[in-house]
Amino acid sequence: MGMVENGGMACKCVEWKSLFSLRQVSSRKLRFPLNFRNFSRFPLSKWEPSLWRSFAGSHCIFSMDARENSRSTFLISSKHKRVPIFVMMPIDSFDIDTSGTPKVKKIKALTVSVKALKLAGVHGIAVEIWWGIVERSSPFAYNWSLYEEIFKLISESGLKLHVALSFHSNMHLSSGGRGSISLPLWILEIGRHNKDIYYHDHNGASNDDCLTLGVDQHPLFCGRTALQCYEDFIISFVSNFEALMGSVIEEMSVGLGPCGELRYPAHPIGDCRWRFPGIGEFQCYDKYMMEDLKMAACQEGKPQWGKTGPQNAGCYNSFPSGVPFFEEGQESFLSDYGHFFLEWYSSKLIHHADAILAKAAKILKKYQENKQNSVLLVAKIGIIYWWYHTVSHPAELTAGYYNTAARDGYDTLASVLSRHGAALQISCFEMMDNETPQTYLCSPERLLQQIRTVLKKREIHLTGRNSNERFDKAGLQQILSNCYYQQAEAIRSFTYFRMNEKIFRVENWNNFVPFVRKMSTNL
Repeated sequence: MGMVENGGMACKCVEWKSLFSLRQVSSRKLRFPLNFRNFSRFPLSKWEPSLWRSFAGSHCIFSMDARENSRSTFLISSKHKRVPIFVMMPIDSFDIDTSGTPKVKKIKALTVSVKALKLAGVHGIAVEIWWGIVERSSPFAYNWSLYEEIFKLISESGLKLHVALSFHSNMHLSSGGRGSISLPLWILEIGRHNKDIYYHDHNGASNDDCLTLGVDQHPLFCGRTALQCYEDFIISFVSNFEALMGSVIEEMSVGLGPCGELRYPAHPIGDCRWRFPGIGEFQCYDKYMMEDLKMAACQEGKPQWGKTGPQNAGCYNSFPSGVPFFEEGQESFLSDYGHFFLEWYSSKLIHHADAILAKAAKILKKYQENKQNSVLLVAKIGIIYWWYHTVSHPAELTAGYYNTAARDGYDTLASVLSRHGAALQISCFEMMDNETPQTYLCSPERLLQQIRTVLKKREIHLTGRNSNERFDKAGLQQILSNCYYQQAEAIRSFTYFRMNEKIFRVENWNNFVPFVRKMSTNL
């Protein structure tokens, strides 16, 4: 067993690479046959009350029409066509037993729930594919058994799949409780010896939610770079589920950062550093990012600019007023230094997306060429809507979006998406400006409109998602309005976030089913 320079962790890199590398060896194929059932009517009397109560508490569904829809082509040209709805799996739909094996929880109740969504008109289920589950214990030791079981359940219910390859952790989001998933254990072991594989703020604080993009090209992970780890994971997934690609798996989003979104973790949730509506902090202080900043500054002929990030940019919970970098002045974001830093900071994010999407698009190429059974590649970004009505848009700048009142920060990203044939998924479809605190100059609607304008110009598909649970008629109507926006084509698909017992409560279900029917019908 040889030692590798990855923070002192020992691993059999040569043996792993020769036995398991998917650049050379195909993964095993699907273990279950494809078997689709058509449900023209599912009698409510056959639902087992005990199973239903375990998922939806003491509530029940009194009536529901059953209507079968054949697989449809996603709308492209008309804003009056149907918008397929995917519902995201529950966050606590599985757990890990004492042997480290992931298991589906309450599978009978989950089956009943999936069938209920099918009958309501839902098109498919969105499933997060966690790196920390599949490649949990050792490099290249992929275990797809959990997802084989879940995909079998979903496909046999006649539903389609949106899969979200997740290279991040949700430990802070879930406070380490139910449904919490860390990064792979062997990654965490490397991180214990080398904390610079994670993002750092200017105080040196970090978290292990995702790897810094600074390690994209550094072979710190048993001889592999971070990009190679992501690529091998995608190859393994596609190889293992090849029989489902295009026929059941219709969309595949690829994780690009925290929460799967292309952004810096400038507004960390769950560790008490940030709270809304703080402007956040720049996340460029791991040693790999700082080395790159120094090189960029030297190339600019300003080596002094590479010593650190902005020192007058406030802290996580600052408001823009009184923070020099985000106001107008000689040392602000408008200065030569400010422009240099923000160009560098945002371009690193764009290059990160470009590299990962290029690999994913290459792997999916044969499925994208098949018009009848294509797989849509999707990228996600965060919607940083607070302080939008300021000149500097500080919360967007710290997240890596160089978007200000005088500069469109999303057009460069759109060009990358266009180059790789990727769609863009954005959230906040349920949000209304009049429901956000105007004191904090919020505008989720204006930001969404700005991004839509860029995507329309670049002819890029848009897919949507809600950020917060909404079962009320006003929230669902806002989603519907954003899906069928008057000045643009209807979106490609919508992911409802997420399935849980609340959705099946009668007062919520009675609003949710008509909403699904409206979205699932040609208007």
